[in-house]
Amino acid sequence: MTFGSTWQNLIENVEELPSDATLVTPLSRKAFRVTDVQEQRVLIQYRDDDETIPLQRDQFETLFQRVQDSRGEFELDRLPPDAEPYATVLSLHPRFEIADREGTLTESETSTGSPLVEAQGDTDDGDEEREEPDVAVYSDALLLIDALERHDVTTLEDVETPALVNLYTLLSDVQRNANDLRQDVRSVLLDRLHHDQPVSGQFGSVQRTSRRNRSLKDDGVVLNAFEAAGIERERLTTVDSSKVDEALDVTELSETDVYEVEESEYVRKADVDEDKKETRLQGLKDQLAATQGEEADELREEIEELESRIEELTEFRSGRSFHTSAGGS
Repeated sequence: MTFGSTWQNLIENVEELPSDATLVTPLSRKAFRVTDVQEQRVLIQYRDDDETIPLQRDQFETLFQRVQDSRGEFELDRLPPDAEPYATVLSLHPRFEIADREGTLTESETSTGSPLVEAQGDTDDGDEEREEPDVAVYSDALLLIDALERHDVTTLEDVETPALVNLYTLLSDVQRNANDLRQDVRSVLLDRLHHDQPVSGQFGSVQRTSRRNRSLKDDGVVLNAFEAAGIERERLTTVDSSKVDEALDVTELSETDVYEVEESEYVRKADVDEDKKETRLQGLKDQLAATQGEEADELREEIEELESRIEELTEFRSGRSFHTSAGGS
């Protein structure tokens, strides 16, 4: 298959995209849209950026050739940082597709289409009917919000003890359950993040990185290793990591000869868009303030029901009142 025919097929498919279609780069997950299709290039524009970027035909041909040289499976992390949109656009061709989890651009007779194209540019799901999620942090968060609105937490010294007990309990529950959910989300994200490429969402970005932990091996192993390397055992009567590091500097021993080294993958928060968060929060406040009729009544009933359930567990009772009631039973 020549690139000439591939190019014509590709730009025809690009021209058929809806005008409000949003495309996403495969590694950094930056959203962009196609603004024009010309004979020798495709013009794109990133979301929240007015600059028009031309994607040139000859660069598409270079990527096409690299895929073929890689026997139909090109690793996306080999792309230069500014070349990610080329892979996304090329995946609009019926013979090419991006394997999101594997991080590859592949040529196939049975392409299933690009997973990086959304039918509509506006991804706001505010008009969709939403259901209450079955996660513990949701109920706790609603109760915490209600409690925060009832009490002035800017001057905690003026808040009554029962209210402080409730606040502390709810804060503890939200922290615990939010962390449990965060770890579940992290486990899924680790399968989707590639190397150190940041991936952005509406409120911030994350990236995959490594954490390295090491601990000394058994004393006998460490002493024997240094003794074999010419370090007298008396110099390391007790194995101390600072002495071990000094000894490593003057021997040919490797770190792994005396340390148990363990590397683990984790997701760290790379950035937070406070402006976006503030805008979204204000929108939620305005939406709640505008809620009327049966919908508002149902929402208040849900909050009151959740509050009554937690208050049964967190109601403050002094030791005196507890023993009094216990003695009278």
